[in-house]
Amino acid sequence: MKLSDGFDARRLRSKGPSNWRFRFGVLIAALLDAVGVMLCLAGIATLVGHPPQMTGIDFSMTGAAIVAVVGLVLLYLGVALWRRCRRRLRSGGSLDMAPHLLKKHD
Repeated sequence: MKLSDGFDARRLRSKGPSNWRFRFGVLIAALLDAVGVMLCLAGIATLVGHPPQMTGIDFSMTGAAIVAVVGLVLLYLGVALWRRCRRRLRSGGSLDMAPHLLKKHD
């Protein structure tokens, strides 16, 4: 039996959600990681005794400790957001499996 000319197999499959939100989330996570690493390194360098040549940031010992802690928090938030977005990007819409049964790629 011959198929008609108007048949389109793509109509039979439901279109999955777009991934642009998760890709944007990965970009934001990468920026948070970069800023967190730079702030953390600047704070640690000041605590060690080699303050960076920057203006506008308080580089006393207390200020340096606060900058290092804020850098670590931003780094942690960036990694957590990156892992969540990558998990959503990699999960296909075909089978819903428990997350602990999936392969660990991240």
